[in-house]
Amino acid sequence: MKKKIGQKQFYLILILGLLTAIGPLSIDMYLPAFPDIAKGLHAPVSSVMLSLSSFFIGISVGQLIYGPLLERFGRKRPLYFGLVIYALSSLACATTVTVDSLIIYRLFQALGGCVGMVAARAMVRDLFAVEDNAKIFSTLMLVVAVSPIIAPTLGGYITAYFGWRYIFGILIFVIFIIIAGIYFLLPESKKPDPDFSLRPVSIFKSYISIIKHQQFAIYAFTGAIAYAGLYSYISGSPYVFMVLFKVSERHYGWIFTIIAAGLISASQFNNLLLRKYTSEQIIRSALFIQNIIGIVLVSTSIFGISELYSTIILILLFLSCQGFIFPNASALSMAAFGHNAGSASALMGFIQMSIGALMSAMVSFLHNGTSLSMTGIMAVCSISATIILSLGRRRILNKASKILVEEEDVEMISTF
Repeated sequence: MKKKIGQKQFYLILILGLLTAIGPLSIDMYLPAFPDIAKGLHAPVSSVMLSLSSFFIGISVGQLIYGPLLERFGRKRPLYFGLVIYALSSLACATTVTVDSLIIYRLFQALGGCVGMVAARAMVRDLFAVEDNAKIFSTLMLVVAVSPIIAPTLGGYITAYFGWRYIFGILIFVIFIIIAGIYFLLPESKKPDPDFSLRPVSIFKSYISIIKHQQFAIYAFTGAIAYAGLYSYISGSPYVFMVLFKVSERHYGWIFTIIAAGLISASQFNNLLLRKYTSEQIIRSALFIQNIIGIVLVSTSIFGISELYSTIILILLFLSCQGFIFPNASALSMAAFGHNAGSASALMGFIQMSIGALMSAMVSFLHNGTSLSMTGIMAVCSISATIILSLGRRRILNKASKILVEEEDVEMISTF
């Protein structure tokens, strides 16, 4: 590959970036609409929060499903299949009349859309030389990073001027653009492999052998539990900002954008720190800082002294730590795998999304009309991750490469 990205490679990266951005677009665009959705469907905001939890569940399960399918049937056929499911589910979301059906439709929307996350990562490895992967993931991250920055603001304006149902109409339009891009611009990067076994028993055994690996288990769960603090924020922030602090949909979008920009900036600064410090050192320091901020956040909620601007700053600092924790922890968990990196990646994604979905649901179930359910779970996630890392770690078996850290940066942003 040439040193500079050519026009053809630019289009490839753009399509791969759009595929990866399906997740954050689907999450972030409708967050400002939570109060309006609750009002329109005659349901409490806590019930609308569960539609976000079901989306996370769909992503976690879908990654385990699409990993083997992309090996057996090639890359493009599963992509078409998943994106059609996503489009139909989005249409159902746009026309739903009950919050219970919205929760179900969001589950299927995630089951369809997560194919983009899995396929994009695999196709980077298929289409580009290994020595260029770090540069490609860096470029891909710039494409993906746009979505959590503009999506909530765009969703806020759409909700304010047209209504929340039009958000899902926009998502359908985006999916049709992506499908056209796949058809005309994206090559089939891997031929179907009819010999690849889809037997559940063999797939299950493969996943079991991976999770038994000490380094994988320690860092996968450390990163996943710490990252679940982000899911708690995503689930609880619409209520905290728009109901408790009386922020408008448009202003909430700007708040989300500022916090997203902080997280993305931290992930870029992380790559500079890796020149001097190890991933392990960075994780430990970031968790220590995050624990302190989490305790302060909880204290402000308990004593009723939280206010808008201090809450924004504290959450910004708390989530910026994720830019140092998640990519390094995920890369360390993947560092021990080569030949079955795809399965390890799918299992790691399943763990991350499952724990994230659980914490997101807990924010809804523990909802008490204050910010405590959100801030409390954020702090618990950070402290629990520190305990797991401290108790479970014995030694580093493999170091994380720059390529892996860049790859996990993209993965982190793709779910924000």
